[in-house]
Amino acid sequence: MAGDSPSALPVQLVEQPRLQKLKEMFISKFGSAPKFYARAPGRVNLIGEHIDYCGYAVLPMAIEQDILIAVEPVQTQVVQLANINSSYLDFSTSVNNIQINKNKPQWHNYFLCGLKGIQEHFGLNNPTGMNCLLDGTIPPSSGLSSSSALVCCAGLVTLRANGKTLSKVELAEICTKSERYIGTEGGGMDQSISFLAEEGTAKLIEFSPLRATDVRLPSGATFVIANSCVEMNKAATSHYNIRVMECRLATKLLSKSKCLEWRKMLRLHDVQTKLGVSLEEMLTVVEEVLHPEPYSAEEICKCLGISLEELRSQILSQNMQDVSTFKLYQRAKHVYSEAARVLEFQKICSEAPANALQLLGELMKQSHISCREMYECSCPELDRLVDICLQFGAIGSRLTGAGWGGCTVSMVPTDKLNTFLKNVKKAYYQTDGQRLAVENSLFATKPGRGALVFVEA
Repeated sequence: MAGDSPSALPVQLVEQPRLQKLKEMFISKFGSAPKFYARAPGRVNLIGEHIDYCGYAVLPMAIEQDILIAVEPVQTQVVQLANINSSYLDFSTSVNNIQINKNKPQWHNYFLCGLKGIQEHFGLNNPTGMNCLLDGTIPPSSGLSSSSALVCCAGLVTLRANGKTLSKVELAEICTKSERYIGTEGGGMDQSISFLAEEGTAKLIEFSPLRATDVRLPSGATFVIANSCVEMNKAATSHYNIRVMECRLATKLLSKSKCLEWRKMLRLHDVQTKLGVSLEEMLTVVEEVLHPEPYSAEEICKCLGISLEELRSQILSQNMQDVSTFKLYQRAKHVYSEAARVLEFQKICSEAPANALQLLGELMKQSHISCREMYECSCPELDRLVDICLQFGAIGSRLTGAGWGGCTVSMVPTDKLNTFLKNVKKAYYQTDGQRLAVENSLFATKPGRGALVFVEA
């Protein structure tokens, strides 16, 4: 059940080589054994890109790749973090003085987000110190949510070490909020699927209130993830937060034109709810109200009847002060059409018509075109990878995650999987030695389970 707290599973470490290895490395690092282990998975979003922060449902599934942390609560009020990957430097800090550097999104700052989120939720005055050793198998900056999985795993670790319990939904909501400490204005999909995922099923995740519904994927097809090997770090670039702001500004202009209380409206979903119309009708409203040419800050002020000073202080976030133009029509059009594609995808999965795979593939292709042209969050390598995947037999293919790099997800007939993998490897990876060296560049995946705690049996 989604409401329960994440399970604590007793395991025989000898049967879990990865946990056994982590334990041995922990002992050699800290001189004592871990008391428990926590894991949080990465995710692949099958459809519904850049719409969670606009209030719309998305359709991800958890993947096998994850963040795994071995933990020993300690008497000193210090958190010591180490990573089995030596390119991530050790870090330690007092648990009573958590400083998160937004300007340098280093790995330990994501851990600190989860830690701080739980501490603040419970108002912990004397939080437990911890020794932690981390092992991650999610390729970094690949759009498969390595950073959110780390925030979630850190939240789970802090919860357990301090002897507290929360439901999966509460944990997802706290970790969504706490990831914003690092400056990413995310919407909650990544944290929600990390906690709410169940083996064998994708999930339709809806917000306000947060809930997850099983989506049985059609038989006969396998989802394949391919890494473009172009890294994208949401916290280190402004592309992502600019899109969040453009959606917020589009919300304000659409609300104002329909005589709604635009100052209170934050998300494109709010406009649809207040007007009580369908997503298709919202697309018509976008056509009527917004123009395709970019808006200047001055024009936005004129439409809203406010001063530039008010726009900057009341609406634009701190890091958006220097942005001079905003594409509102394109962003709103993508969000409303993508939100409709998500619901259509879910409907096809539940009704399972004979041509389900073709219909789902078509939605994935449309989603990629919209991400590329309306949301402008693709890049030449992602476009090329999508074309290659479609050329070698994928029924549908699209970028997944924030974009501007990272991965594609493709739906491939299971009987063609091996030839598909061989051909894509040859066409995209073997032409470039650097790409070939990236681990986990191309792999088939199936829906995995959500976050868990392991204790030695």
